[in-house]
Amino acid sequence: MIQTQLQAARVVLQVQGGTSLTLALGQMKFWATDRSWGALQDICFGVFRHLGLLRGVLAALADKPVTDRDLEALLLVALYQLEFTRAAPYAVVDHAVQACARLRKASAKGLVNALLRNFLRRREALALLARRTEEGRWSHQQWWIDELRRAYPDHYGSILAAGNARPPMTLRVNLRRISREDYLALLRACGFDAEPLGPAALLLGEAMRVEELPGFEQGLVSVQDLSAQYAAELLDLEVGQHVLDACAAPGGKTAHILERAGVDLTAVDRDATRLTRVHETLQRLALPAQRVLCADAADPSTWWNGVPFQRILLDAPCTASGIVRRHPDIKWLRRAQDITGLVAQQCRLLEALWRTLAAGGKLLYATCSVFPAE
Repeated sequence: MIQTQLQAARVVLQVQGGTSLTLALGQMKFWATDRSWGALQDICFGVFRHLGLLRGVLAALADKPVTDRDLEALLLVALYQLEFTRAAPYAVVDHAVQACARLRKASAKGLVNALLRNFLRRREALALLARRTEEGRWSHQQWWIDELRRAYPDHYGSILAAGNARPPMTLRVNLRRISREDYLALLRACGFDAEPLGPAALLLGEAMRVEELPGFEQGLVSVQDLSAQYAAELLDLEVGQHVLDACAAPGGKTAHILERAGVDLTAVDRDATRLTRVHETLQRLALPAQRVLCADAADPSTWWNGVPFQRILLDAPCTASGIVRRHPDIKWLRRAQDITGLVAQQCRLLEALWRTLAAGGKLLYATCSVFPAE
C-alpha cells in the first residue's frame, strides 16, 4: 500500500500543477503492478471527486495550513482511503507514516500520524465542519457553483451532486458485427450482468477492464456513454451521404457513424497525436478506411474540396463540465475565464462549418457542457 499511496500522491501533485488526470495516471501505469493499478485509479479519481471535502477536512484538522505540497498530497490520499474505501484504517495510517520517509520527510511522521488518528476519532464532526463551505459541501470550485446557481437556481444542487457520482460503464455494440441481444447473451454467458439501453447500448452492472469484455479486440463492442451515442442517431444517416465529423478525435462518434450507415466520411481534427486514436479505433472495429485529416476544422480552405456535406457533426471543444463524473479533475483545472475563450472558438467553428453544409442538410452541434454559454 505504501507504494500505491506514494504513486497516488505524485499523481495528485501533478494534477494540482495543471496536468490532466488521464495523462498523469498514464505516466504511472508503467510503474504500477497489475494488482495495484485498480487501487491507484480509484484513489486518484476519488481524491478529485471529493477534493473540496477532503481539503475542508484537512483544514479543520491542522492547526495551521499544510504548506508542504508533497505532504498535503499524501494526506489527501490517506484521508480519501479512510473515508471512502474499505482499506484497514490502521494500515492506511501506518503506511502513510512510513511513506514520509520515502519522501525524505521523516520529520513529518509525527504530524501525519497525529492528523490521521485525529481524523479517525472525529471524522463525523470534521466532515460537518468541512461542509460548512460550499466548496466543501459540493466539491466544486466556488465560481463553478455560482455559475450553475445563476443558470439553474432550482436544480444546481442536483447537477453538482450528479457530477460527484461514480459514472456507469456503458457499451456500444457494433451492430455491423453482432446484434445487441446476441452480445448481451455473450456477456451473460461469460458471467457479466448488463441491461439494454438505447438502440445499441448496454449498461454493465459493474465496471471492468476493456480487456475483459468478450470480443472487444475483435471489434464487437466499444465503451461509450449513452449520451454520446445519441449523436450518430440524431444525424439521421443514410447510405452514401457525404458526412463530416469535425473535431473527431478520439474517434468514438466517428466509429459510431460508420457502424450505423455506409457513408462517405471525412473526419477532421487538428491534434495529430489524438488522431492516432481515431485510426486505432477504426482498425479495431474493422470499419472501412475513410479520410482522416489533421487540420483546423475552422479553416475549411486548408482541407475542404468544395463538395457540400449532407451531414455534419460538430462536437465542439468545450469546458467538458458535463462529464466531470468521468473526469473529476476538470472541476479543479478549469477556470471561469476559460468559458469565454471556448465560446469564441465554438462560434468560429460553427460559422465556418455552416458554409460547408449542403442545402437541406443537417448540422448537429454538440458540447459536453452544462454552462449555457456553450
